[in-house]
Amino acid sequence: MTLAAATDLAAATNEHLANISNTLIYSAMAVYTLAFFAYIAEWLFGSRSKVGRTAAALTEAKKADAPAVAVNKAGGTAVLERPKVVVRSAAGQRDVPDGPGAHGGDEQGDLYGRIAISLTVLAFLVELGGVVARAASVERAPWGNMYEFNITFSTVAVGVYLALLALKKNVRWLGLPLITTVLLDLGLAVTVLYTASDQLVPALHSYWLYIHVSTAIFCGAVFYVGAVATIMYLFKDNYENKLATGGTPGRFANSVLDRLPSSASLDKFAYRVNAAVFPLWTFTIIAGAIWAGDAWGRYWGWDPKETWSFITWVAYAGYLHARATAGWKGRKAAYLALIAFGCWLFNYYGVNIFVSGKHSYAGV
Repeated sequence: MTLAAATDLAAATNEHLANISNTLIYSAMAVYTLAFFAYIAEWLFGSRSKVGRTAAALTEAKKADAPAVAVNKAGGTAVLERPKVVVRSAAGQRDVPDGPGAHGGDEQGDLYGRIAISLTVLAFLVELGGVVARAASVERAPWGNMYEFNITFSTVAVGVYLALLALKKNVRWLGLPLITTVLLDLGLAVTVLYTASDQLVPALHSYWLYIHVSTAIFCGAVFYVGAVATIMYLFKDNYENKLATGGTPGRFANSVLDRLPSSASLDKFAYRVNAAVFPLWTFTIIAGAIWAGDAWGRYWGWDPKETWSFITWVAYAGYLHARATAGWKGRKAAYLALIAFGCWLFNYYGVNIFVSGKHSYAGV
């Protein structure tokens, strides 16, 4: 076999692996779609008879805080003691139990939930195979452009969710919003962001590609989980506040929001995941600076990607600092966390699509 023939054969093999990768990604989308419907069924067919514990807990709290009545033995006038004034300044001040979960404590709902998780695991493995095949097709890390970053990011995000489930964390409520987002992410990847499998420019041929970009992807996946928990917290906190003030939430709130963990639990979960991954995001920026020094001869040049990575770092640092020193919990901290995640999203999509810089290599 001649050298030219061997080269052609290698190119064909690479193209074959790239096609396998595309097939696996589309197959993963199909399985994720089935998981999506299973999660919907879990919420729809889960029992609602066990829902209402939030309202019951708040009712009991009101009774406990109600003014006591003392009647003297002579049959005189009743004397009301001065009632306690309870001020709720932040999440966690009210003792509300966690909801029963998406299945509502019902066996049928739980069955659909287990089917959804099984399909999620299968889709995760198929998508992971697609990412690996993409890497093998060009013998490099599979995150050289936004298409590859998207498919890897969604894979890692699902992996984080499954890892939390394996650790017995109460995160099954995350399944439906996660899979919905993953389907949107993959749909965007295969339609708008798709880039044919190809080699990288010389500046990206570095072991720092494996270190810097992989940590950025993992941090983004964990920040995403924290952002979903924060959004759920805002809905649940509003629901609890309405109940506490005597309001009547709508049917959707009663049947859906009451199944979620309490607002205090969601707030604590979001804080913990953001705090846990923040040091790794710091390392991501430092690793990028070291790589920039090797590739471009300077560690920092205020390139748009560098600038927005730093802005994201400042935003999350401000959120964590406010929680630790100013005692901010609840809604004010949640708004800061969402602003920080918005900065990360703009750094991911906005900078790559709308801004040109040294990080612009393969279009999008």
